[in-house]
Amino acid sequence: MRSPLTRPLAAIAAAALFVPVLTGCGSDAGDGDALVIYSGRNEKLVKPLLEKLEKAIGTEVDVRYGDSAELAAQILEEGDKTKADLFFSQDAGALGALSKDGLLAELPKGTLNKVDAAYRGSTGDWTGVSGRSRVIAYNPDRTDAAPDSVHDVVTSEWKGKVGYAPTNASFQAFVTGMRVLEGDDATREWLKGLKEVGKPYDNNLRVLDAVESGEVTLGLINHYYWYERAAEKGADKLTAKLHFLPGGDAGALVNVAGAGVLKSSDQSGPATEAVDFLLSKEAQHYFADETKEYPLINGVSPSGGVPAMDTLQAPKIDLGELDSLQETLAMLQAVGLV
Repeated sequence: MRSPLTRPLAAIAAAALFVPVLTGCGSDAGDGDALVIYSGRNEKLVKPLLEKLEKAIGTEVDVRYGDSAELAAQILEEGDKTKADLFFSQDAGALGALSKDGLLAELPKGTLNKVDAAYRGSTGDWTGVSGRSRVIAYNPDRTDAAPDSVHDVVTSEWKGKVGYAPTNASFQAFVTGMRVLEGDDATREWLKGLKEVGKPYDNNLRVLDAVESGEVTLGLINHYYWYERAAEKGADKLTAKLHFLPGGDAGALVNVAGAGVLKSSDQSGPATEAVDFLLSKEAQHYFADETKEYPLINGVSPSGGVPAMDTLQAPKIDLGELDSLQETLAMLQAVGLV
């Protein structure tokens, strides 16, 4: 049976087939000998890295950029006729959907063993390449401390004081994680509570802006938004602070961007080399230094004051189970958050 991701996004995926698919790092986009990457990661963010990847593996690279869920849906529609050789996803759920449909090739153990088992596919056909933690941003001029659980956020104390971005993929992945960890009923009740107390924003940067200005007291975001701004302006110039939640709380979810090689690819060698490059020290330093994400290999540490991965108290979860995005969207719609 197809993943739940497939059917609801089939129309989007079909429409995507009518737009130009490839933008090349090399000179001849669409060359049959090129490594074709479907990238759910933002072009501005990763294009410099993929240009380095092209040089490192010695193979022309052609990239199609788009939304991770839509690209995954397109690959599911295309099946073994997909043009993609490598899927570079913004989140684990989209990779999990392809894995469950049997579209990804098993990766070599030498590649998989570079990354802790918690941050790669349980069947060995995809791996995380960088990580991000959910956090609560807070304004210390308005509260002495942020709550230690997202469940404590949805109380009358915080009415009108909580910012969140319901249409953002990272928020939706977090809600999916809560569904996996705590069940649909508990998650639905939490969302109803959030609607009562929270203020929705278009994106995480607007949430952080609102916390910074005091428009809201708390904000549900990913860690790197604050650290990118701190690198740009100086941490001492920011009012907002971050709280990393303890005790395996659902609000402390660590999700990953990751990569998997398509089983149908006739470029499996270069595609696997590309995965290895994304796990190289050069690429891992790029994630740490440029995007303020968590590197996932030993020997490379976070930068810019980002706390070490082993200090996080993330919930234990199979990240591949974050593939049920469509059920999450249906729940968000039913509650009235999107």
